[in-house]
Amino acid sequence: MDITEITEEFKKFLLHKNLKFTPERQIVLEEVFKIHDHFEAEDLLLKIRQNSRRVSRGTIYRTLELLVESELVRKVAFIEKHTHYEHVYVHKHHEHLICLKCKKVIEFFREPLEKELTQVCKANQFVMKSHKIEVTGYCRDCNIQKPKT
Repeated sequence: MDITEITEEFKKFLLHKNLKFTPERQIVLEEVFKIHDHFEAEDLLLKIRQNSRRVSRGTIYRTLELLVESELVRKVAFIEKHTHYEHVYVHKHHEHLICLKCKKVIEFFREPLEKELTQVCKANQFVMKSHKIEVTGYCRDCNIQKPKT
């Protein structure tokens, strides 16, 4: 993954919105694309501070929203009350299975599912911009121990 290409995409997006590519936004962008897993905004703040860089919490949240709007990053709202993010630029689209007990996240992709969603949209004259599927339940390890309801 080439950070230069990603940076240029983000700069074009900001220019289109009449916003500046500030040094703080550059720091956030660089740090986001160093993370290769799901993350929270607070995790990002800690990583930035650990590297002795200064960006305000507000700038981090605003920049994450811009990255989501630019489609370089997507929000992944897991079962916790915190928003998680993942960068999606040049990554294959995928969905998530989320364990309610251990919080493990299993990523998956199924072409038939993608095709079915496309057909549903077409049948309803709906233009899909994006989608995400999050299935909650119990992973193999926790299924054995799950409480009876």
